[in-house]
Amino acid sequence: MKFEPPFQQGTLIKRYKRFLADITLDDGSELTLHCPNTGSMKNCATPGSAVWFSDSGNPKRKYRHTWELVDVGGGAVAGINTGRANHLVREAIEGGVIESLQGFDTLRSEVKYGKEKSRIDFLLTFGEQQCFVEVKSVTLGEAVSGEDATIGFFPDAVTTRGQKHLRELISMVEEGHRAVLFFCVQHTGVSRVRPADHIDPEYGAILRQAAEAGVEVMAWQCKLNAKEALLVAPLPMDIHR
Repeated sequence: MKFEPPFQQGTLIKRYKRFLADITLDDGSELTLHCPNTGSMKNCATPGSAVWFSDSGNPKRKYRHTWELVDVGGGAVAGINTGRANHLVREAIEGGVIESLQGFDTLRSEVKYGKEKSRIDFLLTFGEQQCFVEVKSVTLGEAVSGEDATIGFFPDAVTTRGQKHLRELISMVEEGHRAVLFFCVQHTGVSRVRPADHIDPEYGAILRQAAEAGVEVMAWQCKLNAKEALLVAPLPMDIHR
């Protein structure tokens, strides 16, 4: 995914009202950005951090600029626009990057399914077989005592919606379909991914149930900068840590 024009840079003043953020530009002026992230953005919204933003070019939009990236320290950046995750995963699937999701006949997005009236991010068909792919964006990176690496955790806040999605995936496996939980890791400093039991223990418990039931759980690292974003490599999943 190429960004044309490349993102512009500023400095974060604060995030507020969930969907807004104020920044300062190099000339000292201030700008309000749309913040496309419903999570807590833990470790991703520190005042004074360098941020990068896109310009829709639409003067009729109330907030025409969108917050895209943030410097999270240690030379790493996080992509806080969760809407990018689905685009990145679709691009990787269609581009043949994710080997286990190749050979499909059709790919559809936002398909209604399940007993709890959900929408699956991607529905792939392989002949008579259906494969349900649910995408989650990982932006929370934390140091863990006794470990050198930065660990990616999901979720960054309690998510009843995420719990529902896991139950739906389990149901699809029970009906004889493939089901995939795909963690799109929008944090360049993360080296492995774990369920955030310290934030949402119920999500972690259901995730383990899903894996035991046959839901395929995978995580992929993103390359992120002001000019492009793409999935580059799988990361280890520590489901039972």
